[in-house]
Amino acid sequence: MQFLKLLTISVLLMSCMGGSSTEQSQSDTMDSLALSQKAQELAQKYIITDGHIDVPYRLNTHMEDVSVRTERGDFDFERAKAGGLNAPFMSIFVPASYQETGGARVFADSMIQIVEGMASNSPHKFAIARSPQDVEEIVARGLIALPMGMENGAPLEEDLSNVQYFFDRGIRYITLTHGRDNLICDSSYDTTRTWNGLSPYGYNVVEEMNKVGIMIDVSHISDSTFYQVMRASKAPAIASHSSCRYFTPGWERNMADDMIQELAVNGGVIQINFGSTFLDQASNESSKAIQEHVDQWKTSQDVEPEDAAVRAYRDQYRRQHFKYSHVARVVDHIDHVVELAGIDHVAFGSDFDGVGDSLPVGLKDVSQYPNLIFELLKRGYSEEDIEKICYKNVFRVWSQVTEVAKELQKSSS
Repeated sequence: MQFLKLLTISVLLMSCMGGSSTEQSQSDTMDSLALSQKAQELAQKYIITDGHIDVPYRLNTHMEDVSVRTERGDFDFERAKAGGLNAPFMSIFVPASYQETGGARVFADSMIQIVEGMASNSPHKFAIARSPQDVEEIVARGLIALPMGMENGAPLEEDLSNVQYFFDRGIRYITLTHGRDNLICDSSYDTTRTWNGLSPYGYNVVEEMNKVGIMIDVSHISDSTFYQVMRASKAPAIASHSSCRYFTPGWERNMADDMIQELAVNGGVIQINFGSTFLDQASNESSKAIQEHVDQWKTSQDVEPEDAAVRAYRDQYRRQHFKYSHVARVVDHIDHVVELAGIDHVAFGSDFDGVGDSLPVGLKDVSQYPNLIFELLKRGYSEEDIEKICYKNVFRVWSQVTEVAKELQKSSS
């Protein structure tokens, strides 16, 4: 709405200035006003899903009431409603450290309880969603639906029955690993290459997820793991919060062009991450340079890595030197996926509350999805295209995974 107000003021100023403004510039401004209004309308008209929002881990660190406007974080009910966000997948994030210390399943349960608490404490605002039909029914009641995805398969531990256990708890996708190799597969962030892809157990996990009806999330996994998943899975997969490696050459956390095309052949969807380091090489490089500088400073000051002074220095230096991307760059990534794979294979996967102070200009929190839709409209995307990006592509994969599971269960009975 602030954007609309600024544009309106600009139009009034130009009309008062008379000849100093061209008719073309006035026309362009009016076009922008119309598109911005349309973007606001579409954000409220269509269901908006987001593949990955780290609210549970944020609340685990600092509990607060997200049913009202919060000072911290990127998500709360008020801002989500303003932005048109209807179905944010709550990330049940389990740090890789639990792979060594144990207790991954217990920690995942505690994170699920946080989401359940959001719904039980504010039943007039939030409700748990276990299917696309649940989402539609919840949204029709004016509530925000809370589907869940588990980031890191470590809580499965060494017991395949835990796949069914977490499905019953409401988990509808599992990111196979996170920052380090685990019992299932290799991570894009880990150079150890423990399994050179999926482990023998990992193949069994993929098969069981297909049978139970949990979407396989290929974000965070190594390239070799990705291709093995594509060959092994009988159902489409998602990348819940990844972007295009084309814009960040050599960075394995994002997806290469061939991988995006393979994901599409599989019937899947890539959900674009909003973090600036995922969007732009310049942002990615500035983040690395900042970390190197802070590491050098720590050494020179002889302080502990987690000392409060280090955090304060890092935050201040980052504010001064980090290169933020722009909302238009997210649409560049969407354009790239559409060019490679078609309109049916792209969606939103912001990583709000997960990427810290790295969000691009125009996408600083969940109130700003209309800015994304505005950029899509500017580039000629139709309402049908936008509807697919907002939710229909994800619903299609979610439904297909469910249907594959039903067929597999039928054939094994």
